[in-house]
Amino acid sequence: MLTDLIIKNFAIIENLHVTFGSGFNVLTGETGAGKSIIIDAVNLLLGGRARGEIIRTGEGEASVEAIFDLSEEHLLGQKLIDAGLRNGDELLVRRIIARSEKNRIFINGSTVTLTQLRELISGLVNIYGQHEHQNLQRTETHLEVLDSFAGLHVSLATYRSAFVAYQQLQKDLNGLNLAERERKQRLDMLAFQQHELQNAQLKLGEDEELERERSILQHAEKLTLATVGGYESLYAGQQAVCEKVSAVASQLESLQQIDPHLGSLAKSLQSNLYSLEDIASELRSYSEGLDFEPQRQQQVEDRLALLATLKGKYAPTVIELLEYLERVTVELNGLSDVEGQREKLCQRLLVQKRLLVDSGKILSRQREEAATKLADIVQRELSDLAMAKADFTIRLIALAEPSVDGFESGEFYLAANPGEEAQPLAKIASGGELSRIMLALKRSVPDGDGVQTLIFDEVDAGIGGEAATAVGEKISRLGKDRQVLCVTHLPQVAAFADHQYLVAKAESKGRTMTKLNLLGPDARITEMARMLGGSQVGEQTLGHARELIESSRALVS
Repeated sequence: MLTDLIIKNFAIIENLHVTFGSGFNVLTGETGAGKSIIIDAVNLLLGGRARGEIIRTGEGEASVEAIFDLSEEHLLGQKLIDAGLRNGDELLVRRIIARSEKNRIFINGSTVTLTQLRELISGLVNIYGQHEHQNLQRTETHLEVLDSFAGLHVSLATYRSAFVAYQQLQKDLNGLNLAERERKQRLDMLAFQQHELQNAQLKLGEDEELERERSILQHAEKLTLATVGGYESLYAGQQAVCEKVSAVASQLESLQQIDPHLGSLAKSLQSNLYSLEDIASELRSYSEGLDFEPQRQQQVEDRLALLATLKGKYAPTVIELLEYLERVTVELNGLSDVEGQREKLCQRLLVQKRLLVDSGKILSRQREEAATKLADIVQRELSDLAMAKADFTIRLIALAEPSVDGFESGEFYLAANPGEEAQPLAKIASGGELSRIMLALKRSVPDGDGVQTLIFDEVDAGIGGEAATAVGEKISRLGKDRQVLCVTHLPQVAAFADHQYLVAKAESKGRTMTKLNLLGPDARITEMARMLGGSQVGEQTLGHARELIESSRALVS
């Protein structure tokens, strides 16, 4: 729901901030006061075209800002979360149009593109009148309205599931039906890769082991000198460390009768002697295990070079090389058994096509029945809206190929006057006719598009009397579960409003500016009297205004 609208330096509006209520909000005022400018400003927030001439004379930029209550907009809330723009249960949209700088758009303080704005806000507000933002002029929405009216959500979901499955099977089959030359080329390449990887006889972790072995072989001389020398110094050489430690231990042991403390030191030395002897033994074993053969070093280098080549061609690690080999083998088997797979896919495709056709026929039959019913209901609604002689129909046109929406497209047609051939609604309807047709559709299909805020501009064009009263009543009833904003010149329509706003022009310091004020009970009666009697507002006209408001309330209570 649109709660606040802030407009600055937009056309003749200098600075305007208005808070809208729920239900039916009506904007009235004399011709030229700026009512349509306010609608233009809202349209800008919905992604409408921005023109530099809308900037107030003498100013560098214009801005339009709106606050929406999202407490009931769960789908949009999730979209905002996905886009990283969620900020509680309120949505702040701001658009700035500048003369010399780049235009800017903000959602909850973050900069967004015009495309993002349109995608995120399109489900919040619809404007019906002579504006770019016209759902009725988008034929792709017509089928959605019909499906919503008929409650075909389950049937449509069933069909779409069958359609997606059918498309996937077709895609799989087309993949198998590659040109034989391409398939053979693929087979040859995969066979070569498989042969190369299998011949390599890869083992997990062998590259790390080979790297360690190469390092040892490259430093064999140093390792030999260190280990052999260490063994000689510790154990085998003249005056070896172990021999000296053993002699000291024996000497201390012989003196323990003089001082027992020397005996404990002798035991510690003996224990350390055993450790030194173990180390000396390990050094000897290590030196004996060193391989000085140049042939082995070359084998290690060759193996590492092979692994490096394979890693560069297929995958960066041995484990990924093995996984790649497995995938190659699976694909080879699949391509080799292409005829068997083709036969299985064709059988599955036939079964899925039957499911698609069955679900599509059910959906088409339900749409045909619903189209007749909806057209009749809209026709009756239009009769109350001064379009009794118009002929409204819904045409379902069979498609050459099934689409994700079914076997047919849908489009609204209208013959505005008797004797005329019905034409696509999107091409021939005027702004006032579009508004009244949308009002009739909204009355017929309350949840057609899920949009919570509806703005009607020129809905009362060319009507009066009882038809105007019918328009006001229908909009009022629509406002029971939607927020409706309506620009009108007719008191019969304004009388049904829950909230009435006066749009008026004023002059200040030689400049014209537009004001928008919520009218209290007395001010509303005065404005209604002006709408009824023009400049001649007397007690009789005021009384008539009171009666009109009271009778309108009684009619929808």
